[in-house]
Amino acid sequence: MTSLDPVLDKDGVRLTVEDAVATVTLTNPAKRNAQSPALWRALTEAGRVLPGDVRVVVLRGEGKSFSAGLDRQAFTPEGFDGEPSFLDMARGPEAELDATIAEYQEAFTWWRRNDLVTIATVQGHAIGAGFQLALACDLRIVAEDVQFAMRETSLGLVPDLTGTHPLVNLVGYARALEICATGRFVHAEEAERTGLANLVVPADQLDAAARDLAAALLAAPRDAVVETKALLSGAVSRTYEEQRVAERAAQGRRLRDLAGITD
Repeated sequence: MTSLDPVLDKDGVRLTVEDAVATVTLTNPAKRNAQSPALWRALTEAGRVLPGDVRVVVLRGEGKSFSAGLDRQAFTPEGFDGEPSFLDMARGPEAELDATIAEYQEAFTWWRRNDLVTIATVQGHAIGAGFQLALACDLRIVAEDVQFAMRETSLGLVPDLTGTHPLVNLVGYARALEICATGRFVHAEEAERTGLANLVVPADQLDAAARDLAAALLAAPRDAVVETKALLSGAVSRTYEEQRVAERAAQGRRLRDLAGITD
C-alpha cells in the first residue's frame, strides 16, 4: 500500500501510510500540540485503522514542540466543548473515573504491539502527557533542543498515561523518582546517556533520521522482528531461566517456519 493521503485526520492527529511505514503527526503547533480527550480518542483510532502491512510507525509533532502536555483547559470548570471537565469527573463515582482514565490510556498502549516497531521523533518540549506519549514508543530520536519533563507531581497529580513503566525500565527507579518528583527538565545529552533517547540529531534532521531508522528496521524479516520484540519486551518480567525457555520456544517457531513446517 502506498498513499500520501491521510488515512485519518481529526482532532489534532493525522495518520498517513506509505508502504510499510505509517506516520502519526500531532497537528496543532499553535498550541504546542497540547493534548485533550478528543486527541487521545483520535490516537486510539489511528492504532485501530492501521493497515495490516504496516511494520513501522513514526510519531512526530508539527512545530517547535513535540507536545507541551495536557491542555490546561481540562482543569477549568467549563472544560472542553462537549466533554466533562476533569473537575466534574473527580466529583463522580470512582468506578466511572477509573474507566475514563483507562479509556484515555488506550491512546498510549497500542504503540507497544509486537507486530509494530514505533519511533517517536521529539523536538522542543515533551512535557507530562507529551513525555508519556514519547515513552509509549519503542524508540526515540530526539532533537538537540529537546526538553522532557514529568510535571504531574508538581500539579498535585501522578503520571497516569502509561509512562511510569517504561520510564523506570529505561532509567531505573531512583532516577525515575527524581525526574517525576522534581518535575525538572531532561535535556538531550542526559536523555541519550540514560537511555531515554536512542539518537540525538539537529532538529532539521529528525525526519531524515527516522526514515533511515525505519529502513534499517524493515531490512529484517517481519516475523523475526516480531518474535524478537516479544522476547525483549517480556524479558523484564521473566527470570533468567524463564527467558531461556522463551528464547528456545521462539527460535523453534522460527526454524519450523523457515523449514515450512506447520503445527
